[in-house]
Amino acid sequence: MQKFFLFYLFVLITSISFPQNSITPFEKSNGKQTTTYFECINFYQSLAKNFSTIKILTADTTDSGYPLHLILFSADKNFNIDAWHKQHKVVILINNGIHPGEPDGIDASMMLLRDLADGKIKAPENIVLAVIPVYNIGGSLNRNNSSRVNQNGPESYGFRGNAENLDLNRDFIKADSKNAFAFEKIFHLFNPDIFIDNHVSDGADYQHTMTMLTTQHNKLEGEIGNFLHDVFEPALYKNMKEKNFQMCPYVNFEEGDVSTGWDAFYDAPRYSTGYTALFETIGFMPETHMLKPFADRVKSAYAFEQTVIEESAKLSNDIIEKRNASIEAIKQQKEFPLSWKVDSSKNDVVDFKGYDTSMKISDVTGLPRLYYDHSKPFEKQVKFYNTFVPSISIQKPTAYIIQQGWHDVIRRLKLNGVIMQQLKHDTTIKVAYYMVDDYKSMNKAYEKHHRNYDIHLNTKIDSIHFLKGDYIIYTDQIANRYIIETLEPLSDDSFFSWNFFDAVLQRKEFYSDYRWEDVAADFLQQHPYVRNQLEEKKKTDSAFAASSEQQLYFVYTHSPYSEPVYMRIPVFRIE
Repeated sequence: MQKFFLFYLFVLITSISFPQNSITPFEKSNGKQTTTYFECINFYQSLAKNFSTIKILTADTTDSGYPLHLILFSADKNFNIDAWHKQHKVVILINNGIHPGEPDGIDASMMLLRDLADGKIKAPENIVLAVIPVYNIGGSLNRNNSSRVNQNGPESYGFRGNAENLDLNRDFIKADSKNAFAFEKIFHLFNPDIFIDNHVSDGADYQHTMTMLTTQHNKLEGEIGNFLHDVFEPALYKNMKEKNFQMCPYVNFEEGDVSTGWDAFYDAPRYSTGYTALFETIGFMPETHMLKPFADRVKSAYAFEQTVIEESAKLSNDIIEKRNASIEAIKQQKEFPLSWKVDSSKNDVVDFKGYDTSMKISDVTGLPRLYYDHSKPFEKQVKFYNTFVPSISIQKPTAYIIQQGWHDVIRRLKLNGVIMQQLKHDTTIKVAYYMVDDYKSMNKAYEKHHRNYDIHLNTKIDSIHFLKGDYIIYTDQIANRYIIETLEPLSDDSFFSWNFFDAVLQRKEFYSDYRWEDVAADFLQQHPYVRNQLEEKKKTDSAFAASSEQQLYFVYTHSPYSEPVYMRIPVFRIE
């Protein structure tokens, strides 16, 4: 009897302490609740304590005051990160809770890592996982049950804004948050072949539980882009259908005639999958459907992560070799797109399971409103416009020069692995640079910025004096796309568009009219060609001819008294 009691006690203690017998808050609540931040971290700490295939790393502190954690899984118990790529392993980085009100991936990853660790799922040895359990910790701690009005569960969840009230999925280039700085260090440490960023959708209603937003294959370009579109994506769709979670591409509309199809979502570098594409990493943003029960959404997120692991294991050689080929090609590439547009002459065809729409009278306004009729489901093939072509392109220079005073820009370049050299002596160099002829700024704040757009430039060539310590960046490196898409002002998410160079848009010196009248008169006498330009403009512009203010300013801008840095973007090209 005593032996039986001791055995029973051992079994009881084991079942409490070992993760293979523990269950997540999601499971305890029968799929109604998502884990809290502290429950999540405690769960992984228990997992790491009991399984040698799991390891926890602590990264930099976020805006919330708490550090990012990173959960590693390696079937062969090798956690030498530098060795993973040398050992021909596919590195998969999973990001959860960038929007904590969309927690499906948080709970799915907990169960998946447990099931990999305890052997419920066979773990391929040519795959390693790095999982950020909760990225937006501040938003996760700001728990509520009402901010996701469009969403069907869980019972409570986190908030979209982080501790600084930033949407972190707009922060990958501007990097205003400590979260983004911590993430980018992690990203470049692991150099993932595949990146998964788990989300929940907003928008249209349809039958699919899981949709998928994929890195634009055209933006990846080269061998890895073609492989993604032609081989890897079809394999994922097929596998998910076999798991009874038939996917379709992210549904990029809320209402309208679905028979015309839809355009793929354009993931500019401000978004996670657009950012990872700058480094030839395949990015997936699975979007579970907001109106499906929370339990089904989490199960589909679990299935998607499992599917990516399975197909990556099968296709590991292609993923690694084609990505490496594309990375090498980037070093030699001469022309780079700065912006993209949909090619409406090309499309894929996808199976879409939707609902008929109709109009009825609103109980709120008494006016007609759209509704989706669940009594009228349909399935049809529709066009998916998933080919993008460059709308603006540029030839890369031999090198860029950034003056050392632009600390915020330099810090971000270094963070993203850009190789930079500092001038050892004061040096005069012949360079090309941009002068801003005109631009507009948003009149309302967008993620802490008033972005610049509709930018008009002219290019100048001159010899500029640079100082010892200024930075030169040669464009023969892996980070070429990041360099060009941040430094070239016309790119979609350039540093200029995000206001990093706004200090040059304001004069620092000026003149008093009464004093400038005398100096300008002497200047025109000594420079008759400027006098001729002034007179010609007066003949063709009556408003100018009637304005002494405009004429004085004209002379000023054509004189050496006008500061040369005004409206000059401080990014210099060595052609």
